[in-house]
Amino acid sequence: MPLTDQERKKLAEIRQWEKNLLSYEANDFQLTYEKYLERSFSIMPENLQRQFFSGLDSWLFHLHGIIQGSQLQMDAKDRIITSARIFNKDTEKIEDLRQLNFDQLQYIAEQQIAKHRLYSFIQGGLAGTGGKLLLGTDIPAIAVINLRVVQLIAMSYGFEVNTPYELMTSLKVFHTATLPPRMKKDGWATLMAELEQNENPYFYEGTEEIIDITWLEQPLQQLFKAVVITLFRKKLVQGVPLISMAIGAGANYQLTRKVTELAQKYYQLRYLKEKEEFGE
Repeated sequence: MPLTDQERKKLAEIRQWEKNLLSYEANDFQLTYEKYLERSFSIMPENLQRQFFSGLDSWLFHLHGIIQGSQLQMDAKDRIITSARIFNKDTEKIEDLRQLNFDQLQYIAEQQIAKHRLYSFIQGGLAGTGGKLLLGTDIPAIAVINLRVVQLIAMSYGFEVNTPYELMTSLKVFHTATLPPRMKKDGWATLMAELEQNENPYFYEGTEEIIDITWLEQPLQQLFKAVVITLFRKKLVQGVPLISMAIGAGANYQLTRKVTELAQKYYQLRYLKEKEEFGE
């Protein structure tokens, strides 16, 4: 089925968003910070650097797999299929969602996005209370929320994430979305190249190394946020650390907002490209 006029308009909007992403230019401060970070890590022996980044890769990959196989995610998958049956009663599996039109899929995806932005906001607010346990688990918690929503966005557009290709792709979408703005264009270009080159939608044939020094800015920002929360947690408003809670909630919400925006654009583009190619 060829694209409708509305879908062609949406595809043009995504392409314009992509153009803006690829044309982003870093300022002098960002370039200086990047050089400082690289110089700091260059002090570490190369074998330790490889072990460090390999360990991060392994942690993210296993966390991603645990989320994908969890009962919580299975229940969410069933709810997505149930939502799709409102529009098409013959929907039985995730791949059947691609029979729905663009607006219907976007509606289902937006439900997941709205919920997880709220989860992120609440989790950040709780971390902002300054409690050692909540603050200490902030990075794993926000990673789980954002990895999970990327998987759910993929499923909302009809892409099942239980194959090696889709599992690795969703992980790379998460990685690209959490890169600094000046680095996102390289991550997006890699995603597009792998999408064009991939002839087998089941097996993943690209590079499995994901984490490098450019990604570390995001965890460092989270650590800086923890320091700021610690500094402000004793400034109470009627007995509540509102300032530190606002910092935590706002920072985590903005992170999830960035992740869901890029993930939705990616899977919307895949859906429209596949529909366009099939229609021809």
